[in-house]
Amino acid sequence: MKIKKRYFVYLLLLIAVVGLVSYRIIQNKKTAPAAQSGRAAAPLRVDGVVVAQQTFVDSLSVKGSIDANEQIQIRSQVSGVVTAIYFKEGGQVKKGQVLLQIDRSEISAQLSQAQTQEQLAAENARRAKLLLEKEAISQEEYQTAEAELKSRQAQTRLIEAQSAKTTVRAPFSGTVGLRSVSEGTYLSPETVVANLVNINPVKVTFSVSEQYTNKVKVNARLGFTVAGDTKQYTARVYAIEPGLDATTRTLQMRALADNPDGLLRPGAFANIQLPLSKMENAILIPTQAVVPVQNGKKVFIVKNGKAKEMMIETSTRTDTEVLVTSGLQNGDTVLTTGVLSLKNGMPVKVEVRGEK
Repeated sequence: MKIKKRYFVYLLLLIAVVGLVSYRIIQNKKTAPAAQSGRAAAPLRVDGVVVAQQTFVDSLSVKGSIDANEQIQIRSQVSGVVTAIYFKEGGQVKKGQVLLQIDRSEISAQLSQAQTQEQLAAENARRAKLLLEKEAISQEEYQTAEAELKSRQAQTRLIEAQSAKTTVRAPFSGTVGLRSVSEGTYLSPETVVANLVNINPVKVTFSVSEQYTNKVKVNARLGFTVAGDTKQYTARVYAIEPGLDATTRTLQMRALADNPDGLLRPGAFANIQLPLSKMENAILIPTQAVVPVQNGKKVFIVKNGKAKEMMIETSTRTDTEVLVTSGLQNGDTVLTTGVLSLKNGMPVKVEVRGEK
């Protein structure tokens, strides 16, 4: 009997607890709307940027190299001993300037002998002509004297040419490098005297992928930088290979860049920005503002203090910005932070970037 009474008490307590819980749930449902209507949710603090149309240049980043405009190894065309050097290492020379002299004493002696023999042959030819006119010699004998004269003349011209090669001249204006010979050195045509380079202007050599070949034309302008130098240099494309490299599927191009101070040195790498197209009244927004969704991409703008979802279409992107082709207008305030937490119609308090 006591057990039944105990169960009965437990049952009453259970009924009382269930009733109390149900009452609280019902009361909460009744009071929640009133509480919500009396106190609005705090707005989410976010950053934003105001859309402003601007000029956008779509560019391609490629690597290239700096090459000398002209570069040769100075050599002698004949063998001999160096008798004089007329340039300074690292100095500037002009086209046609004498760089060094090779001993020409032996060639001078040969030239003198050849000239003497030429004069004798000329005198013999003159006499043979007079004798032919008097029919004192045959036509054949006269022709033999003429042939001897021409042979001697050719020999003289040959030695004169050899003599001229003993004077080594600069084939173009430029800077001479470090020399490897001194006065008294015996040179052969295989001996490198020094390097001669012309580095104003310099050539900028680079390659672009097959898909961009039709977007780059001769006379196109480009910008580039080199390691260790913050200066922005410019160059102009002057030559393009007619065909693609079969292995890399790239097209090689060359541009010229002014280098009056000699700061650009052959062999350096160039970080090139190659403009492909230019667009006026373009809309660019920060990349962090764009939210990928199943049907495309969206952003949030602020409208009357609330976040508004906008579907957009984009094109090219840079390291920090995206080009928007539709979905936004000039003057829209695009939200750039908290975009993953935002919902359409959510109250927001925007701090526009660049404003205090």
